[in-house]
Amino acid sequence: MTAQVVTFVNQKGGVGKTTSAVSLTAALARQGHKVLLVDLDPQSNATSAIGVDGEGIPGIYDALIEEADIHSCITRVEAEGLDLVPSNRSLSGAEVELVPAMARERRLSAALHPVMDEYEFIFIDCPPSLGLLTINALTATQYVIIPVQCEYMALEGLSRLTETLDLVRRNLNSSLTVLGVLLTMFDIRTRLSQQVADEVREHFPRTFETVVPRAVRLSEAPSHGQSIFLYEPGGRSAFAYNELANELLERVGVAV
Repeated sequence: MTAQVVTFVNQKGGVGKTTSAVSLTAALARQGHKVLLVDLDPQSNATSAIGVDGEGIPGIYDALIEEADIHSCITRVEAEGLDLVPSNRSLSGAEVELVPAMARERRLSAALHPVMDEYEFIFIDCPPSLGLLTINALTATQYVIIPVQCEYMALEGLSRLTETLDLVRRNLNSSLTVLGVLLTMFDIRTRLSQQVADEVREHFPRTFETVVPRAVRLSEAPSHGQSIFLYEPGGRSAFAYNELANELLERVGVAV
């Protein structure tokens, strides 16, 4: 078993990137898959969203900068059935600290190497930027998921992201593949959401069929330190992320 690495990336904030990373990881964990979530965002939102306080414990900063063994940086989240490499405030300086480092774009890939045979999936939640941390994630990953919110100017910035993906593919990671674009915050009551969804599908044919609805419970769950599967397991959002998990398994060739 060698882990399939999936990175959630969009330099635009507020698109449901972290929520989707946490929710998809939790969905696959509940289906019995062995999964690891890596919080590569200095804001630590994925860490806090599943009830972990990243301060004072080893995390992704230690693995990247101090080159600590990745096993010592993993926290087990029993309630969600998954493992986490947490983030904390120390990571905010990592971009600067990595600049003079040898093979700086490959630090994350090297850090994850010892656990590649211990998980089926490793999910990486990136910061909302295209800096060195995100480049590390794109160099270490096989697949990219791009969350896009169903709101005005949804496609803004995606051309720059596509250019970055092409650069990484040419120079650092020839196997980098866009697994799909994920439509989030879809409001069934508005015509705008449908128009945006149609426009995104026109530009990106590999958009996932699954659409994540705009839901109050989904936005509330992180403040309670729970995934949607603990906070509202029978709701529309949990159903959507279960469907997304199944769609992902089909796209990467794993039997559902």
